[in-house]
Amino acid sequence: MGWITKPSATAEVERRAEPYLTAELKDRLTREVLPRYETKQAALLPALHAVQHEAGWLPMQALEEVADFLGLSAASVLDTASFYEEFWLQPKGEHVIAVCRSMACEVCDHRAVTDACREKLGIEVGETTPDGRFTLVELECLGACGGAPAVLFDETLHENATPEEVAGLIDSA
Repeated sequence: MGWITKPSATAEVERRAEPYLTAELKDRLTREVLPRYETKQAALLPALHAVQHEAGWLPMQALEEVADFLGLSAASVLDTASFYEEFWLQPKGEHVIAVCRSMACEVCDHRAVTDACREKLGIEVGETTPDGRFTLVELECLGACGGAPAVLFDETLHENATPEEVAGLIDSA
């Protein structure tokens, strides 16, 4: 298998005038988060969560700001953020539909629920509708195996989800 190269060394980071890691957020992290950890590196995940909570996602500028604040390399911060499914490196829709794809949900036909969402929204898994209203993702596990298939619609868990129920949720959003 050959390597697929990307021109990342010449990539331009889009920047906005105001920082994502504001003085207020730095102060809160310094007072409430950093004291709980032995090293600044150990506070990386909570710092990323805090920035994402404020911005809605993690732009490259925000990752660089977190790296600088914690004294880490930007590459290490990007590696961490891109490893975990709960971090968004692209803007997400106003509503996020997350269909569980764990073994229990697979056995209970999560694919029918995902297909209903794909058909209703006209997008594939991992995409956002052109109007920016919906993002469809599949997650490895929502921890609701007893109610498979499970769907997280925004922050509300729906167990024993059916294609019809999810289509109704989309219509009512």
